[in-house]
Parts: sequence; C-alpha cells; structure tokens
Amino acid sequence: MENLIGLSDDKLVKAYADGNNEAFDALLKRHQARVFNFILKVVKDEDVANDIFQETFIKALLTIKQGRYTETGKFGGWLSRIAHNLIIDYYRQEKSENLQSTDLNDTDILNRKELCGGTIEDRMVEEQTRDDVKGLIDQLPELQKEVLKMRYYQGLSFKEIAKITDVSINTALGRMRYALINLRRMAAEQEVALYQ
Repeated sequence: MENLIGLSDDKLVKAYADGNNEAFDALLKRHQARVFNFILKVVKDEDVANDIFQETFIKALLTIKQGRYTETGKFGGWLSRIAHNLIIDYYRQEKSENLQSTDLNDTDILNRKELCGGTIEDRMVEEQTRDDVKGLIDQLPELQKEVLKMRYYQGLSFKEIAKITDVSINTALGRMRYALINLRRMAAEQEVALYQ
C-alpha cells in the first residue's frame, strides 16, 4: 500500500480495475473524510450519512469493476456526484414515505401534496439541480450554449434567436437540438439527476 500512496486517482482506479484491491483502499482513504463531511453537512444525521457514504463507495466500486468508469481526471468530483445523487434519492424516498395520509376512513380534501409548502429538503434538491444544470450548460460548445440560454433564460423564439445570431431558423433549431442531446449525455455520464 505504501507504493500506491503517490499514485494519481486515475492510476489507482486503473490498478483497482486490474485487480489490485489495495488501490481501492488507497482511494477510500484519500477521499473518505471529504465525501463523508459533504454528506453529513447535507443530511445532518450521522447514521444516514454513514449509510449514504457506504452506498457511495459501493456504487463507485461496482462501476469501476464493471468497466463503466470513464477517466476524467476528477475522481473526487465523480464521488461527490454519486453521493449527491444518493442524497437526492434518500430525500425522495423520505418524501414519498411522509406523504401517506393518516386519515383512516375519511378523505380530507385539504390533505394533498399540491397544497403543502415545499420542505427545506425540496428547496435544497431544487437548488442543487439548478446548479448542476448550470454546470452542464457551461460545458456545452459556445454556439449551443448561446442558443440554449437565449431560448430558456431569455424566452426568445427561434425566429428571434436566428435573427440575433445571424443564422437560419433551422441552424438555431439544430444547435438547440444538439445542446439538449449533449446535456442528456453529460448528465448520464456525470450521473446528474436532471428531473425531480
């Protein structure tokens, strides 16, 4: 294990994928405190944080073993993304469990999810999702990013976008199409939840 400490994350991942279990131990040791603190900061419950932490590393371990990990040079960020998605899953599960009515026989027309204010967790998930989407948008090619922002953030029509960018409507539509395709692809690769 001593000779593994100086290796980069990507080299450790490759070594683990090639069958060196100590390489994963080195990765775990290197990233465990940061990942656990990130989870605990969000969920504010040590038992839940421990569960999510373990799930994070199990998912990472399985992804690497299945050969689905793509080297990006940002293993720590990838782990955080897995943890983030598991936190979202945890809150969704909690939310669905807490939405069950306690009324046994009578149906209360006011006891509906639509009439309830959002919880702090809902707002945190929405805010994180918005930040994730903005991060993905920033990774798009410049022309695709430009069209997407004009359409969704400025509310412009494709005719207006075409006029402003001095291209045909078909070109503007094509750029938007490729922007959406690229966003979905990047979201899948980086395990970003685009929908709540």
